[in-house]
Amino acid sequence: MDILVSVVLPLGLAFIMFTLGIGLTIADFSRVGKRPLAFAIGALNQVILLPIVAYLSVLVFGISAELAVGFMILAACPGGVTSNILSKLAKGDVALSVSLTAVISLLSVITVPFILSFSVDRFMGAEAPDVDIAKTAITMFALTVVPILLGLGLRAVAPTLIPKAEPMLGRLATILFVIIVLAAVAGNWTMFVENLVVIGPALVALLATLTCVGFFVARLLGRSVTEAKTISVETGVQNSTLGIAIAAIIVGSSDGFSVYALPSAVYGIVMYLIILPVVFVYRRID
Repeated sequence: MDILVSVVLPLGLAFIMFTLGIGLTIADFSRVGKRPLAFAIGALNQVILLPIVAYLSVLVFGISAELAVGFMILAACPGGVTSNILSKLAKGDVALSVSLTAVISLLSVITVPFILSFSVDRFMGAEAPDVDIAKTAITMFALTVVPILLGLGLRAVAPTLIPKAEPMLGRLATILFVIIVLAAVAGNWTMFVENLVVIGPALVALLATLTCVGFFVARLLGRSVTEAKTISVETGVQNSTLGIAIAAIIVGSSDGFSVYALPSAVYGIVMYLIILPVVFVYRRID
């Protein structure tokens, strides 16, 4: 397997999840019990609503089998550090955003394997690659939970040192994210060019729909505007690096980045075309 996929990608993802962990405290988890309704709305949006909307998008836009699986992989991923930053820029509830990111990231060890297994069976049928749910869960645990817990533990051990290093680590994580996204696109350049006309609009429509639905569902259920903005961002913004890693490592090929990774890679680019204008509007809503 290409060294970029077998070494750089898993280590890069682990480091990105580690940077998420060093930004967390135990309070981010205990806060869930203090604000159960807001958290429940955000969590259900990500775990249930997001995969359903992604599935419908695949059908509406007529996405081909392998790319459809890639869409569902992306939909199975939790939000990442990016969603926390965007929630802050949108003047949302950052504490709620961090809590959702932390818990859903840990929960992805359970949700991702099942959504992945369903997707390959549904869209690829007899041509579906073998997906071992237990192995997928173990891989997810190693790539996400372990780095998060290490970061969380290191912050607890060195509470004064880690916050000083956090900006530098965050910049390094951003560089790794850009490298991974560009490498995934470059590795599937022909497929990217041939399908961009379909993939791009489908991803834009998916993100726009989820962002709007996330906001209005929260408002209809009585949440504040601040909470609704956060739930909106958390519902729409996914960890595309994790999506690329799942596609390449778990269901990929031995030739490098697989086609399954392409939706997550393209999403990592087009996401900002939608979410930044949304954040701009949210900053002016109280």
